[in-house]
Amino acid sequence: MSIALATAVVAISVAAPVASAAPVSKPAPPYSYKDCMKATKQKGESPSYSKWHCDQLVKKGWVKPPKN
Repeated sequence: MSIALATAVVAISVAAPVASAAPVSKPAPPYSYKDCMKATKQKGESPSYSKWHCDQLVKKGWVKPPKN
């Protein structure tokens, strides 16, 4: 059992630097906040619910934050 555990620890320690060596770039959100608000209005959502809905999508990274 200890040989299997030692093998697993070595395999993980060797694989960890290799996995982290490749930088992962997060793509920019494809939709603007204005487009999100327009789409929620077309779906019949109330203005307050539309704002909440689009704010949640901004947090997830699916929508660009609004410009102030």
